[in-house]
Amino acid sequence: MNRLRAEKRVQVLSALVEGSSINSVMRMTGVAKHTILKLLEDVGCACAAYHHNNVRGLQVKRIQCDEIWQFVGAKQKNATLEQKAAGWGDAWTWVALDADSKPCISYLVGGRDTGWATDFAFDIRQRVVGRPQITTDAHRPYLAAIEMAFGENVDYAQMHKIYGASGEVKGRYSPATCIGCDMKTVIGEPDYQHVSTSYVERQNLTMRMSMRRFTGLTNGFSKKIENHGHAVALHFMYYNFVRVHKTLRVTPAMEAGIADHVWSFEELVALLDAKMNAEAA
Repeated sequence: MNRLRAEKRVQVLSALVEGSSINSVMRMTGVAKHTILKLLEDVGCACAAYHHNNVRGLQVKRIQCDEIWQFVGAKQKNATLEQKAAGWGDAWTWVALDADSKPCISYLVGGRDTGWATDFAFDIRQRVVGRPQITTDAHRPYLAAIEMAFGENVDYAQMHKIYGASGEVKGRYSPATCIGCDMKTVIGEPDYQHVSTSYVERQNLTMRMSMRRFTGLTNGFSKKIENHGHAVALHFMYYNFVRVHKTLRVTPAMEAGIADHVWSFEELVALLDAKMNAEAA
């Protein structure tokens, strides 16, 4: 089977993590579209496996959680029953971020109900040690999910942002104005000075800027839920291990103690080679 040279794979992945679409990467690199998608699939699986096995045992004091919306194929209200059965519709990405060292602790692509929230919360619990403080928004499924996963061994608060009209004339796609915040203790004794979702919401912006699939008002959205998940896995591997955080001046993985150097794209590609060799053995 023909395979791209390592240098060409590095070139393709470098463009993908900087927000280029599949078609633009195809034009820039001369690599066929189906080859790019197959590379994304293979690398996405390798990145997800590495995150699953290695982002564990984290000494985390404060965790911020949020969900970011995007759709696959079509928005939920516009998708037919057949399209929904094929994975089209709304796709929510759940993200848990360490507020101090900034790595993504856990991510999950799926729905937004209690079942998905529970899977997300239990995955966080398996990756951290000690008694963390967790802050989420006021999304109700978090209440039961955090309690089931952590029991009483957590300090958990919700931040409810209150939105209202500002009186100014704005464009069609302008968001509502936040006019206040309501903090509520759910479990334990959270420190209200650190009840915030600002860092994870900033990560949501990074996702929209770094993945063409999350950019609004374009046709770059995912057409398959599997490719959407592969792109998310690649993004968080790049964010945690390769990209130097401007404030930390190291990668989030280094700050969290799960890496001892800044990863190169060649090392990212090597994950794929190691996975393929293991499968062939």
